[in-house]
Amino acid sequence: MRAIGLTGGIASGKSRIADLFRLKGVPVLDADQVAREVVRPGEPALRALLEAFGESMLRPDGALDRRRLAELVFSDPSARRRLEAILHPAILAEMRQRLESLRRQPEPPPVVIAVLPLLFEAGCEPMVDGVLVVAASREEQIRRLMARDRLSREEALKRLEAQWPLAEKIAHADWVIDSEADAETLDVRIRELLAAWLTAGGEGAGQTQEGRAARPAN
Repeated sequence: MRAIGLTGGIASGKSRIADLFRLKGVPVLDADQVAREVVRPGEPALRALLEAFGESMLRPDGALDRRRLAELVFSDPSARRRLEAILHPAILAEMRQRLESLRRQPEPPPVVIAVLPLLFEAGCEPMVDGVLVVAASREEQIRRLMARDRLSREEALKRLEAQWPLAEKIAHADWVIDSEADAETLDVRIRELLAAWLTAGGEGAGQTQEGRAARPAN
């Protein structure tokens, strides 16, 4: 089984590309979904977040107020670091467990996609066998963020600046896919990638020469 880490900048189109792989029958594990699960009421990570940021981060129904927390951490780098120190270990442990469960199946899938938005920032490269970065122009990221999360341009820029620049992620990718391409082009690209990953060495399909070995320290 080959585990491919799918990452990219915020609002670069990761969900769209992950859905296209699902349509091809490829299992997809999504760290964003896991992140929601580990902060459900009663989970240790939620208790740790409330200890760090206060009970005001709860909604009236007892669930985490994700929007309020996001407003705090994207305006305060120290708060973002505290959040990451609490959530990243829980999310990554669950992702590792799910990958291992797939590997232990009698007939594991030949390829699985692990969507890891902060793959580089969190040092997740050892979890996967290759990294696919989803690309989009900066202006398209801003437009999508503003529309999706109802943010001002200034708020969208803060969220972009909290992550590695997308260009830097692309420079350290094994493969890149442009989410702004038309549907036919994306279908061809995904077929190329799957064909490459299903071969013994997985070469081709635009694999970069630098790969993950060139990743600089955070």
